Amino acid sequence: MTPSPQGRRAVVIEDHDDIRNLLAQTIGMRGFAVTTAATGREGLEAVRRNGADLITLDLNLPDLDGMEVCRRVREFSDAYLLMVTARPGEIDRLEGLELGADDYISKPFSPRELQARIEAMFRRPRARAEQADAEELRRAAEVQRSLLPSAAPVVAGYDVAGACRPSRSVGGDFFDWYATEGGLQVSLADAMGKGMGAALIAATVRAVLRSAAGQPDMERAFRDTCRHLENDLDHSGSFVTLFHARLDTARGVVDYVDAGHGLGLHVHADGVARLRPGGPPVGAVPGTSWTPGRFALAPGDALVVVSDGLLDAYEDVDEAVHAVAEATSRGADARAVCAAVLDLARGAAPAADGPGDDVTAVVLRRLPEPRAGA
Repeated sequence: MTPSPQGRRAVVIEDHDDIRNLLAQTIGMRGFAVTTAATGREGLEAVRRNGADLITLDLNLPDLDGMEVCRRVREFSDAYLLMVTARPGEIDRLEGLELGADDYISKPFSPRELQARIEAMFRRPRARAEQADAEELRRAAEVQRSLLPSAAPVVAGYDVAGACRPSRSVGGDFFDWYATEGGLQVSLADAMGKGMGAALIAATVRAVLRSAAGQPDMERAFRDTCRHLENDLDHSGSFVTLFHARLDTARGVVDYVDAGHGLGLHVHADGVARLRPGGPPVGAVPGTSWTPGRFALAPGDALVVVSDGLLDAYEDVDEAVHAVAEATSRGADARAVCAAVLDLARGAAPAADGPGDDVTAVVLRRLPEPRAGA
């Protein structure tokens, strides 16, 4: 066999321990960095998180049918996909190939056959334009991942979490947070577009927002930030929806500016309030001034900000808002709420021109006060 280029990534999705280890070892011998997953959901997350040049996929998984995993993979990845299964039927093979699999190998198999099939797939390169698009998305995905916080901040009396699930390896969504004297700043933005262009715009927005973190007047800091961004956005023909908030941790007061985002929610004991936007998206109307808002987080309340990719799963905004509120009230902690909100978007139908929008969520929950005598 010809040597495989170094730096390729593979994801092995297989629930049987011995077969999973055999696949990983055999593929690793060809120079791939291998990530393994025992369930379909773990495998999908691994491909989204790390990217993949090769995916091996078992059809009989404990949580999702392999055909469904294949369909979901093809919404955001063009990795070579090899189905590995004990199902002997021709119908299964044809269905898998129609859903986007590149080849099929039946259990039991020999390591030699597996390596031969992988080499044969990689001798069939994607069309040049598709390869260029895939490379751009791969690089853009790395940019986007670098923008996301590596860990949630530790804020006494509060629980904070965030999550982002891109639709097709990368998009324009990002979230950010950072501690300030006496509080916390939280941002969620969505740059129009996909690919490297959207990722670079998102990186610029994040950097400019952070540069203004020390200004005491949030309204002025936000306005100055947007003035810096407008020229770049005008040249690129783009705009950004942006929700930016500052929390005073001692008082539980949240000051915020919503620039065309419209999906900041105050979830409280009596229900949910949708926070009012303060103006259009950044870059849509140069010279705009945005009206700030303020509200108080009582113990047990939460600020939940989601991106508009969630709306693809619902008939109208109100339905989506109430679904998020219910998920928030059921969640044991902020991280669980984020996961539940992203799961709400799984029911979205694919867009007519390809995969749907990114889905991002940030949750800032004020912890309930300890019970007397507890």
